[in-house]
Amino acid sequence: MGELVSLLPIIAIFAIFYLLMIRPASKRQKALREMQRSLEVGDRVLTQSGIVGVIQAFEGDLVRLQIADGVVVTVIRPAVAGLAGEVLGQQQPEEAPEQDG
Repeated sequence: MGELVSLLPIIAIFAIFYLLMIRPASKRQKALREMQRSLEVGDRVLTQSGIVGVIQAFEGDLVRLQIADGVVVTVIRPAVAGLAGEVLGQQQPEEAPEQDG
């Protein structure tokens, strides 16, 4: 009985660690994988390296992103961190005001 009581703090620490660290991280990973599976052509996304682009095509596990006019890069699907509007907190990119001159 005394041995069981001495193990309770260790068991409690593992339970707290699981509830506060492991479980939320696994939920985030699952949501990220689901988002990566549901990507579609035309989605504006942000990559893990911070590049924002629009999906032009899929080639298996590769994603072709247009990052500027006439500039298309290829990244692997797991490199997509999220939809740009959700990650950056905006729905549309802000248009630069036209300057006279």
